[in-house]
Amino acid sequence: MHRTRTLWAFGIILLLLALASGIFWFRENKVNISQADIAIAPLPSENNSLQGILSATSAENSPKPPPPPVSMERLKTQGCVADGLLTEYNPDQGEFVSLIDRSNCYYLHRAIETWREPPDFQVIEKNMAQIAKTDVVYGMFLAEAISTKNGYKNEETGHVFDFREMCHNDTMNDWGEHTCKPTFSSAEYRDYLKYITRRAIDLGVQSFTFGQIQLQESSSRNYAPQIVKDIRKYAKEKGVDIVIGAQTGNITDAKYLKLFDYIEGGVGIDSNGNIESGPCLSRKGNCWALLWSKTFSEKANNVILHLDWTGIMQDDLDVFARMTAQKRAQTLKNLYKYFTAKKMGFLMPYFGVLNDNNSGCYGPKKGFYSPDKAYSCQDENVIDGILSGKL
Repeated sequence: MHRTRTLWAFGIILLLLALASGIFWFRENKVNISQADIAIAPLPSENNSLQGILSATSAENSPKPPPPPVSMERLKTQGCVADGLLTEYNPDQGEFVSLIDRSNCYYLHRAIETWREPPDFQVIEKNMAQIAKTDVVYGMFLAEAISTKNGYKNEETGHVFDFREMCHNDTMNDWGEHTCKPTFSSAEYRDYLKYITRRAIDLGVQSFTFGQIQLQESSSRNYAPQIVKDIRKYAKEKGVDIVIGAQTGNITDAKYLKLFDYIEGGVGIDSNGNIESGPCLSRKGNCWALLWSKTFSEKANNVILHLDWTGIMQDDLDVFARMTAQKRAQTLKNLYKYFTAKKMGFLMPYFGVLNDNNSGCYGPKKGFYSPDKAYSCQDENVIDGILSGKL
């Protein structure tokens, strides 16, 4: 009996040893197999791996490279009035974008419009992404007309601008109900300008034009120098080359005019496309300045001209739209050749406001001009020929 128990105990011990050895062998070989699998496994592809996802995310978040420096020569010889292109002023926005994409325009003047409406940068950024042309300079207009309605927010600080604090005294409703003329003397207005110009620079906008600056300035004209300096400083910090211009009216102070890279204004044509020789347009009151006159041009860095528009029948664009197609073509050729020969710029009309009762050609609606072949004026080929040097 004692011997039987001993044999049973010895057998159990042998069985336990065998089991332990098997487990150890299995674990050893499992580890070795896993290590071998790891050693020969291919590296994950960037197209379908975490590494690829991280790389794509990093690219999306990396800062956008600054645009190339502005060519003032091209700005004066390949400039186009593309009013509200990025702020969707045109009732046929998709056609407007297509028109610009197939054009020979380098400079898109007033592409961001702020007349009686603060800029919506989400809309602006969306429209910039829709434009295929890359070799362009976008312009922003800093209008002399603002809305007095509140609700516009500085997205960085959360501050809601008080537009009534920006107004010149006794200018309420001067540009229509709930509008006024802003004044540089208002700290609130200067903060607003700082915010919108910086947001625009961040998006790559490179030209800023003050509308009728004489209406925005104080009587001593002592604010523009610091405002211009601040805009230039921020652009330099961001590595964005910019130019700053202004509609300076009949200001003749050379020191003030040379604050700006260019001064800008209308031409003042008659029904035959002719221009006057004096410093002021005779058919308008006060002195509607003709900036190519030596009275102004010799005191400025550069002069840029265009067909002026405000929706009044006697404005350049309205007069132009009432001409025959042949007369319009000849007028554009004459003006472009005349002013560029004087080293001044002449901007081609790509969009602007017309009087609703104008009996001439028009664009997407009676109140708007467009050279697009899709509408009645059809000046597109002529303008492209002039800008390309073929006409």
